This record gives sequence, structure tokens and C-alpha cells, in this order.
Amino acid sequence: MANLRSSKIRVGRNKRREQVNKKRLSSVRTAVKQTRAAVAAGNKEEAQKAFKKAESSLARAAGKRTIKKRTAARQTSRLAAAVKTLFKK
Repeated sequence: MANLRSSKIRVGRNKRREQVNKKRLSSVRTAVKQTRAAVAAGNKEEAQKAFKKAESSLARAAGKRTIKKRTAARQTSRLAAAVKTLFKK
């Protein structure tokens, strides 16, 4: 347990940030899953909507440093490629 006042404040702040980051990461994962499910189902419109949401949440999480920027870029790229395959058919 922290003894110094500043350490106690830091512990509380870290707990709050952890909760925010968990929620943000959960929404990112959900958006990515929805996109992948729409692609697997072959639903073009739903895949585009889900991709737009996933791209936005990935960029926001990267901007807030919940995930690394390169990780967000890689996931966005892979999702875009998956959605693009629906329109080649």
C-alpha cells in the first residue's frame, strides 16, 4: 500500500484510467468482431457500416494511447482488405 499522499493519489488515478482503457478496448474489440462477422456473412452494407465504426474506434484508442498506433493501423488495414474482398465478387 502507498504511504505518501502523492502515491495514494496516483493509485486512485491509475485505477480510474484502467477502467476507462478497459471500456475503450472492449468497444474496439466489439467493433472489430462485428466487422468480421458481417464480412463472413457476406453482407456488404453491414460490413461497410461496421468497418467505419471499427476504424473510428481504433483511431480513437490509438490517439488516446490505449493501443499502439501501429497496432491500430495494422488492424484497420486488415479489416479494410477483408471488406474490400466483398466488392470484388
